[in-house]
Amino acid sequence: MSNFTSVDELHALLTEGASVRVLDVRWRLDRPDGHAEYLEGHIPGAVYVPLHSELATHGEPSEGRHPLPSTETLQAAARRWGVRAGDIVVAYDDAKGLAAARAWWLLRQGGIDVRVLAGGIRAWKAAGLPVDTDDVSPEAGDVALDEIGGEALTIDEAAAFSASGVLLDVRAPERYSGETEPLDPVAGHIPGAVNLPTGLHLDPEGKILDRTTVLKTFASVGVTPGASVAAYCGSGITAAHTVLVLDEVGIDARVFPGSWSQWSNTPGRPVATGDQPG
Repeated sequence: MSNFTSVDELHALLTEGASVRVLDVRWRLDRPDGHAEYLEGHIPGAVYVPLHSELATHGEPSEGRHPLPSTETLQAAARRWGVRAGDIVVAYDDAKGLAAARAWWLLRQGGIDVRVLAGGIRAWKAAGLPVDTDDVSPEAGDVALDEIGGEALTIDEAAAFSASGVLLDVRAPERYSGETEPLDPVAGHIPGAVNLPTGLHLDPEGKILDRTTVLKTFASVGVTPGASVAAYCGSGITAAHTVLVLDEVGIDARVFPGSWSQWSNTPGRPVATGDQPG
């Protein structure tokens, strides 16, 4: 089964009255709170999910910008969203699925049947489908999540990963190389990591490219079926999208959720610059 759901498929599920819960996960680096945009128009029945407080927690800079929530925190959030045992969950955003992928990655670990809406809210509106402007507050759900965190790397595991596998840095090339760093105290990348921006797997509308193209892109940096793979980004959000795409083409991978924000705020960690792993 695909990790992605089309707008037609979602519309059919909603029309048929299927047990589906829709999550609006609008979040971007330049606009971390997407609630106002949600209220301007969202998929009918969709619940707004604040990524920073329900799909992440807060900690010291040395923990990164978006540390993982506990299983208990995520379960309480999922119940607030109205998720019940056996529900299908569909997450979307307005940023090519990058934020929605964080919900997918966490909820999948919790044992939920979760998918990402291909093309997000933009595809929904482009199809001429209706939007609502209410602030949805559903009846509390009863879902019980499995323990999460098993697919995450610690900072020490990330440091050693490239010795036996492929560590992907999925940020923009200029951040990987150290030419610029708009958010963190040090510019560069984890030594041994290879650069493969997650946007390379998407078309201009934010939908995943065909399987052959995606596999060829991954193979260009040594990622092939059966390889040991992990991904990181700035703060563990975009990396989840790369893992989503990898899973879609049959390649298992893990995420270093602390990512560069944790690495660069931890004294003593080595830094590589330039366009090579180093």
